[in-house]
Amino acid sequence: MAQREVGTVIASSNGPTVSHFSFVLKEANQNDIPIQKGQFVQLNAMGIQIAVIEDIIKTNRYFDHAEAVSEYERGGLPLSSIFPADRWEYTIAFAKPLGILQNGSITRVTFPPSPGDKVYIANDSTLFQLLGLDPKGLAIGQVCYHDHLSAAFNLTRFFQKHVAILAMSGAGKSYTTSVIIEELLNRSKEQGRLGIVIIDVHGEYTSLAEENKDGTDFSKQVTIIRGSHFTANTTFLSIGQFAEMLPQMSPIQARELSQILAELRPGKSGGYYSLHDLIAQISAKGTINSKTQEILLSWLYELESLHLFEDYENPDLTVAVKPGHALILDFSETTNLRKKQIIITYLARRLFNLRKQNQIPPFAFILEEAHQFCPDSAKQFAIARSIIETYAREGRKFGASLVVLSQRPVHLSTTVLSQCGTYIIGKITNPYDLDHIKRSSEQITKETLDIISSLTTGEVLVVGSATNFPVFIKVRKRLSKSPNFLNLEDAAIVFDNSS
Repeated sequence: MAQREVGTVIASSNGPTVSHFSFVLKEANQNDIPIQKGQFVQLNAMGIQIAVIEDIIKTNRYFDHAEAVSEYERGGLPLSSIFPADRWEYTIAFAKPLGILQNGSITRVTFPPSPGDKVYIANDSTLFQLLGLDPKGLAIGQVCYHDHLSAAFNLTRFFQKHVAILAMSGAGKSYTTSVIIEELLNRSKEQGRLGIVIIDVHGEYTSLAEENKDGTDFSKQVTIIRGSHFTANTTFLSIGQFAEMLPQMSPIQARELSQILAELRPGKSGGYYSLHDLIAQISAKGTINSKTQEILLSWLYELESLHLFEDYENPDLTVAVKPGHALILDFSETTNLRKKQIIITYLARRLFNLRKQNQIPPFAFILEEAHQFCPDSAKQFAIARSIIETYAREGRKFGASLVVLSQRPVHLSTTVLSQCGTYIIGKITNPYDLDHIKRSSEQITKETLDIISSLTTGEVLVVGSATNFPVFIKVRKRLSKSPNFLNLEDAAIVFDNSS
């Protein structure tokens, strides 16, 4: 396909250089937009040099001086009727060189282009190679302004160093995540499949389990466990985990509880016991200090009221986590934040240990509203923070990949955010969040932040390990059913008619 020429490199007081150049655009039809901010272009200079458009300006020397324009316009005639002003309007684009493709390899730009070099729209195949995309990867959308170029990211590069999906409320975080989950579920055995575990705070992923006659049906690959049906096997809880749930416990109380756990563990057939069994063991213990006994019992009764701890596990994680299958923990009806924290802590730690022992396959652990469960502030109650940060530091060594979603990245644990290798960023306008993101990734420039704040719903920036260079993409449509959100007008009418 013939290259589409869009402009010519020009000389300026500070360029061209190896880090930036500008070019004047060719004349185009009045309704044609020849180039857009964030689009990729190429030059045939020392190989194929790819650059990204960082800004575009229009200029016209006849309109340089405000007082002259004002004076002419005061006479009632537009300036263009006196001078050939329209012939002196031209557009300048400012571009940042990314790399040079030469003999099949990518090298950094070490020499600037020459004034007079022609600039073309980047060829899709060249751009595919430069960005490091994978034809067998996760095809989550199309590269913005390059509609025929699939944004398909290599599975290992995408997940190995964890993923952060960041955007303000309503900008498409959960939708983008649903598309990623669909891509994982759609993979064949030969392509390599992960297990998927999803902490679904608002019930936004449960529609994946619904039969779909009009699209791709994932219902047989998805299991949903409601928060009220989840149970933790008390036997798998160490004294350290009890201490996390009961932070007010003193070292002496912890020592006493540890001894009772050691006595109880081999005592029951099969080695499993519930929290009720533990309470009974403490109540029958005659050698324990009565005050310590009373305090421990009061704390454990409080835990028992959560209806979480039995002598079995639901779901059985050794069976529920399997390649090409998604396990969704639906918290939409669970309002108790402490209960959610405890479930996430148990689940995450159990999964991590099972993966270290190679009892379950490599998996992606997807955590919605991550700033709630793993906040940056130590003052906020968050017993899940410790294990989530462990995932961030050590998970990639064992094939336990972490995907965190947040609408307030400034409130998310710095440890977790800094360990994420791939960032998927939707529209964010809060300046504190934008600054926090910029400090988390050296590939994000001020110009990139300006584009982030003006993105539309469904557009995201992918930057980091998954791609050689930052790339803006348009997320594809879901293959499965989208969740049904409440229509406020219809709900109001129904309520009015029934009252």
